[in-house]
Amino acid sequence: MLANALHIFRERFQKNVLLEKLNNPIGYILVIGIATLLALGVANLGMTAGVVLLGAIVGLPVMLMIFIEEQIGIAVTLIIAFLIQFVNKFASFPAGIALDGLVYFMSFAIVLKQIRIRDWSFAKNPISYLILLWVGYAFLQLINPIAQSRVAWIFTVRSLAGLILLYFVACYAFSSLKRIMWMIKFILFLGFLSALYGLKQEFFGFTQAELNWLYADEERFQLIVQWGRFRVFSLFSDPTTFGILMAYLGTFCLVLMTGPFKFHQKVMLFVGAMTMFLGMAYGGSRTPVVLVPIGMFFFTVLTLKKEVLIGAGIFFILGTGLMLKGSSNPVLFRIQSAFKPGEDASVQVRLDNQALIQPYIQRHPFGAGMGSTGVWGKRFTPNSWLSSFAHDSGFVRIAVEMGWIGLILYMALLFKILQTGIYYYLRVRNPKIKVLYLGLTTLLFILTVASYPQEAIVLLPTSIIFYICLAALVRLKDFDDIEEAC
Repeated sequence: MLANALHIFRERFQKNVLLEKLNNPIGYILVIGIATLLALGVANLGMTAGVVLLGAIVGLPVMLMIFIEEQIGIAVTLIIAFLIQFVNKFASFPAGIALDGLVYFMSFAIVLKQIRIRDWSFAKNPISYLILLWVGYAFLQLINPIAQSRVAWIFTVRSLAGLILLYFVACYAFSSLKRIMWMIKFILFLGFLSALYGLKQEFFGFTQAELNWLYADEERFQLIVQWGRFRVFSLFSDPTTFGILMAYLGTFCLVLMTGPFKFHQKVMLFVGAMTMFLGMAYGGSRTPVVLVPIGMFFFTVLTLKKEVLIGAGIFFILGTGLMLKGSSNPVLFRIQSAFKPGEDASVQVRLDNQALIQPYIQRHPFGAGMGSTGVWGKRFTPNSWLSSFAHDSGFVRIAVEMGWIGLILYMALLFKILQTGIYYYLRVRNPKIKVLYLGLTTLLFILTVASYPQEAIVLLPTSIIFYICLAALVRLKDFDDIEEAC
């Protein structure tokens, strides 16, 4: 009975709000009622109460729309993921809790809808099973006998559970090729805006709030101000997060340019890619610079088409010439240094740390417990030597916290993701779906490689984008026989 009522309510909501956009008697009554309620609230309770009331008036319909349409909820999740670090520079706001709450809310809505539909086919695939296995192992870490803090486990697994739920929400929401295309366009749009804001920081400077945030922490200041210049970080907390985002989204745009899209769409993709690569360059992080040619090489090997080989050849020749050219420009010099790891002291520090931790990993197959390193380690187990260990790698962190067994499970998941992408790229017939498989597989390959020198996948907004793209990778094959306008 509840399921039928929800179904009827959803149909009427879609008709009155999404299709007619409240251009009907219900909409007129709703707008008049909201205006009257807001006016009465400000007049009787004051401006502060009016602002709170306005937030509730706006927030409740948004939550209702998210309950009815998961696509909207995923878009809101992406917006929060892109802006969360930007907002925290100006004011303290529990955006992380809001992000988790939003994902749980969408998951609850899907469970209610499944009471009537009872169709879980969208989640039945090998990647989903491996993800559930990975989550099950993470929950077993609660009883890890050598873990020094159960509270650290709670904080760590909370974000992991939210991301996994987001994957299943996206699998459910991607019920058509058109929906997947819309979400990909939205991600690229947010990435392009991030690139533009990074360029704004480079050419027009930082805001006073950003400067205050920068000067408030000495370690942060030393990270961002190097070689006499400010490295841009756009909406995010550091240049590396910004640079990695620009690297894989820019490469993704170049891959999509080879697809059967209109000329003006290819121009937009090219402009987006060049803007992102320029923002990446001004970010001054070495890892993203290396990721671009790695991604292009992977893309070239997968396609082996004549035009792609020619384009890749030109790209690598120009890139090689740029790397060999001497320059006093600090931006260009830092890019060139990315391809000279033997001269980079930070690379040797990473290798030394990995050699130091290897015996510990070998002796502890289940690891030291989730949250024993990094931020949570410093917060909950500050007296442990692992709390101050600079892992500087997503893979190293998993090996330390969840043991070599956990690392094997995680690598198996990543292998299956890439194998699935390549498998369906070679077999689907729809040319748009084929190039999407090519682009998504290249993107996920870049993030897999980036997880060795950095914690790439777990950082916002990449963590959100990763699981959304993974859901698209899983669902695209279902629409191979369906030609849709995108």
